[in-house]
Amino acid sequence: MKQTNALLIFIKNPELGKAKTRLAATVGDEHALAIYMELLRHTREIARATDANRLLFYSQFVDDTDDWKNEDFQKYVQAKGDLGHKMQAAFEFALMEHDKAVIIGSDCASLTPEIVAEAFQKLDEFPFVIGPATDGGYYLLGMRKFSPSLFEHIAWSTEAVLPTTLARIEALNADYHLLTELSDIDYEEDWIRYGWEF
Repeated sequence: MKQTNALLIFIKNPELGKAKTRLAATVGDEHALAIYMELLRHTREIARATDANRLLFYSQFVDDTDDWKNEDFQKYVQAKGDLGHKMQAAFEFALMEHDKAVIIGSDCASLTPEIVAEAFQKLDEFPFVIGPATDGGYYLLGMRKFSPSLFEHIAWSTEAVLPTTLARIEALNADYHLLTELSDIDYEEDWIRYGWEF
């Protein structure tokens, strides 16, 4: 019997010199890693507050000794390939066992449990839910049916991601719900805007 909700969380294994490289260009590697660890903590709290099966996908390897407790998260490694292929594989896997799947990353300091809950709720009415990011991408994507066209031949990390994704949904003759627009933390000014301490 299918479970209802799957929350997919994509994270990078935190490593000095490889975390938040665009941010590190102005604040330094150690500062960037500290910020990323805070973003991971924030994302973890949101995930734990979400009523769903939590599927955690690491960029490189599964870490059974980190703060993502094994009793709270099912742990996997992201598929090989570009971001689209990684997400496509994760959604295909999750929707074999769940009615609804929502994916989030670990770069959005303003994401809340309420927004994630809204995404799952709106999937009762719409086949797709998207959380638009201010940079032209998205911080959240949810769907009820595996739809590989949303991940193929897209220029990731560009302002074309959101409009291309919406066009793909419209090409499926499907409706979607847009969540509130939020900003990712990619540059020093993004972090300063939130005024977070760490």
